Amino acid sequence: MILIFFAWNLYSIPALVAGFRNLTRKKNRPSKPLKTDQSKLPFVSVIVPAKNEEKVIGRLLGCLLNFNYPKSKMEIIVVDDNSIDKTCKICKEIANNHPDQIKIIRRLKSSTKAGALNYGLKFAKGDIIATFDADSLPESDGILNAIEYFNDSKVAGVQGTIYSSNSEENMLTKFISLERSLQYQVYQNGKDNLGLFVSLNGTCQFIKKSVLEEMEGWNEKNLAEDMELSLRLAEKNYKIKYALDVKTHEESPNNLSGMIKQRTRWFRGNIENMVKFGRLLKNPANKVRLDAEIQLFGNLIAVLCVLNYVMAYWTFTLSANQFLVIIMSITSFLTILVLALAGLSMMIVSKPFKITNILWLPFIYGYWALQSFIAINALILILIRRPIKWNKTKRSGIITSKEAQNTIFHTN
Repeated sequence: MILIFFAWNLYSIPALVAGFRNLTRKKNRPSKPLKTDQSKLPFVSVIVPAKNEEKVIGRLLGCLLNFNYPKSKMEIIVVDDNSIDKTCKICKEIANNHPDQIKIIRRLKSSTKAGALNYGLKFAKGDIIATFDADSLPESDGILNAIEYFNDSKVAGVQGTIYSSNSEENMLTKFISLERSLQYQVYQNGKDNLGLFVSLNGTCQFIKKSVLEEMEGWNEKNLAEDMELSLRLAEKNYKIKYALDVKTHEESPNNLSGMIKQRTRWFRGNIENMVKFGRLLKNPANKVRLDAEIQLFGNLIAVLCVLNYVMAYWTFTLSANQFLVIIMSITSFLTILVLALAGLSMMIVSKPFKITNILWLPFIYGYWALQSFIAINALILILIRRPIKWNKTKRSGIITSKEAQNTIFHTN
């Protein structure tokens, strides 16, 4: 087990280093004008699944209407997933002022987010399907920037960068914001730069409609439908690109209860995906497939982490086995190195730049320990075969990020 944890730390370092290096280079590089001939732009269908989103849906539609993309080549499809609040009313009021751009589709029987997305897909006429959660606040050049990546015919999907819109609400949202920046701007960025597996993440994602139809849409029985779709794409040798310049902001859970429910769903879905897609290891020479399965194995690493704490205590206090002491020492050093890279990355990606963000580093240990117990809970739910239940993350509508506030475009 100690060797597994050692190998996992070692494996994570190249992606972090590559992402950190690439992020630093791009921050110092002036932006270039888009080369796409606007007369040849594809038609884009934006699908928004919405269930009881009255606090946030209006501002999202405002952002979507403000996209810097030809109105004649874009449609917005809101799937009202049997809401019981004012979601449908708010959407209809906005759609009445923009009837050529917004479609409101009422789904009378609610099930999962994947079900709502598949329902919206039936009405979409775009060549590219974009999806955004109801609390998203995408920046206006998002679609134009995303379309550039499809100039590579091998690219089937593009995943944008997700920032936290309520990062300054409390200590938890601040930390989740830093974690999210590390996940996207460094880790996903590094994996993309190394030609490894890049996953779709449920919002600010763009997929070719023809490929989606070939894949028969999203899996409605999977709690991590975005990852499950990403794995099927990898299995078919389709490429997913990470886009640092396609940006959106969305709300992070602002309390432990909300975060635990969200992460339990993620862990359970991804552990099940790890088992389901173990077949990707049949072709270890394919580095994307191999990396995808290794990434999924990280969910079990979170479970093993608790046992590793016990082993570390036993090794350093009770064991006389020098080999174990050496291995645990090296593993601890690698863990510190990974955390140091994470801390440096957090300093780079934080806005505004603050060297004091390095002080968040010690909290990673406590946060990771909490994630480990959440992963154990998810594993137990799988083992006892608890029925799958999709728990939607509650939105408060609070925005504390200045960048997120700047994206809001008020509809008429």
